[in-house]
Amino acid sequence: MPVNKKSTRRAWRDPEDAPDLSSPEWRKQFEGADVLAGKKVVQRGRPASLAPKVSTTVRLDADVMDHFKSGGRGWQTRLNAALRKVAGL
Repeated sequence: MPVNKKSTRRAWRDPEDAPDLSSPEWRKQFEGADVLAGKKVVQRGRPASLAPKVSTTVRLDADVMDHFKSGGRGWQTRLNAALRKVAGL
């Protein structure tokens, strides 16, 4: 019969032992984090698109994929443009 392994639970830590994150040395760690402007959070990074793309799955013939991929990078954009042209958009 196999021997039971010892418990791997961590020892309890008192939450009062946590460092004060508002102290100056910790503030340096959070420089560049999201900033509050009044009551609004200033967003970082790329702004949200006004016309976001929709993720989908489509099954296409291999020769169609080969045609668009043979043009190199940007094949999905070219495929999208071709579909828009056919749809009259």
